[in-house]
Amino acid sequence: MTRSADTIVGMSGGVDSSVAALLLRDSGQALSGLFMQNWADDGSSDCRAEDDRRDAVAVSGRLGLPIHFRDFSGEYWAGVFEHFVAEYAAGRTPNPDVLCNREIKFKHFLDAARELGADYIATGHYARVDAADGRFRLLKALDRSKDQSYFLHQLGQAQLGATRFPLGELLKRDVREMARAAQLPTAAKKDSTGICFIGERDFREFLSRYLPAREGEIRTPDGRAIGRHPGVFYFTLGQREGLNIGGVRGFEQAPWYVIGKDVAGNVLYVDQGSDTPWLRSHTLTTEAAHWIAGAPPARRFACAAQTRYRQPDQSCEVEVGDDGTLSLRFAQPQRAVTPGQSLVLYAGDECLGGAVIAATDAPVPGLGKTSLSSTTTQ
Repeated sequence: MTRSADTIVGMSGGVDSSVAALLLRDSGQALSGLFMQNWADDGSSDCRAEDDRRDAVAVSGRLGLPIHFRDFSGEYWAGVFEHFVAEYAAGRTPNPDVLCNREIKFKHFLDAARELGADYIATGHYARVDAADGRFRLLKALDRSKDQSYFLHQLGQAQLGATRFPLGELLKRDVREMARAAQLPTAAKKDSTGICFIGERDFREFLSRYLPAREGEIRTPDGRAIGRHPGVFYFTLGQREGLNIGGVRGFEQAPWYVIGKDVAGNVLYVDQGSDTPWLRSHTLTTEAAHWIAGAPPARRFACAAQTRYRQPDQSCEVEVGDDGTLSLRFAQPQRAVTPGQSLVLYAGDECLGGAVIAATDAPVPGLGKTSLSSTTTQ
């Protein structure tokens, strides 16, 4: 095979990947682009894949780069979307971006790049990679407001060794300015938000195509029915929007928040006040963890943790079980820690790895106490 490039940059059609390609080209890299289609058109016109493809082609043309195309929609369905639906059906709240990075962008994209003869891939993620003590480290981006190491915590040594993140040392505002100075077609393009396969459409409407609505009761922690819901799996812990609870006799005029889900009984539990103790947890347990270095730093150690994207680091102590699962205690109580989401661990700027949250010690309405575990999702 003729070697066309040392590095292939994932061209998403956004400003970040555009500037990543610009920087690599200007550094003298033998470079080409690759556009990934990860979601098959469902006829809704809400996922902007075709627009993104045109923008990726336009940027590649502006930079004088060849561009390749790969359809990973089948792999995305099997490796990401089926898990996404199954988790919601079980009453949990998954994070498809983490799976997409592990299964698509740093697996199938990396394989495709190697088939094209490249040694490296590059993306527009805001993160950094360095090498220390004979291993690669994943580090937070310089721009903390854009840092995406949380979504990359499932990567391993082989993936990090073959990956470049040209934007890791840059601020977002500088990336925009570089795009404008280079007259890139994506310079003023709005950043994509949310999940690609949902796009701009209503989340509940989309999910109802795969998890049909099943109406049930909304109850207070003491079991008092105060409303109806269209399906418990459409809601997540701490959610305020979409409950449609008006004034309830005997209660203050204060917002209601989701505090628990009984999937088997089809009951959604709510309470008033964003600081309700029903959402407060001090400890959690996880599924088996992934470690970027290949192993945990110790069986017991102190570090920082995030249980959701862009959360400030939270001090904690971690114990690694014989089966690879984690038991974690926070220094301060945490609000709305959600099973199915990712726990990501840090030592300063270094991302150590992470795991899917399985349960917390927050009280479970209707059960009195214990945790948000399989008891409520069977």
